[in-house]
Amino acid sequence: MNREITQPRARSGQFAVQLSATRRGARLARLLATEQLRSWGLPLDDASQVIAELASNAALHGYVPGRDFRILLTVTGDTLRIEVADARGERLPRVLEQSETYESGRGLLLVEALATRWGVRHGPFPRKTVWAEISLTGS
Repeated sequence: MNREITQPRARSGQFAVQLSATRRGARLARLLATEQLRSWGLPLDDASQVIAELASNAALHGYVPGRDFRILLTVTGDTLRIEVADARGERLPRVLEQSETYESGRGLLLVEALATRWGVRHGPFPRKTVWAEISLTGS
């Protein structure tokens, strides 16, 4: 007899990691965070995409030599909150008006489409935190 073993969905939990503000650090953030979501039994697709975009932005636009970025995942009830803090508080993210000629700059459009809501929190100086919330109920 085959028996499927499932873990109950996490209703609360937290995961944090600090990584170098490099492409490798951004990739590692996505891999570690996705594995944490998997261990919590949470859906991966949307969250993994948002994590990848925010971590990539932190490494690319939030880079300061010798400074890291930090990712924090928090599950509260049916909401996953993704926070990525970097050392460039003066460089705020913005959704660019798109054109067929642009080959990049679509990451925040993707975050906007996948997240229930997102925003930016300043501080502590010189940091900023870009956050996004994803509903785990599928609605």
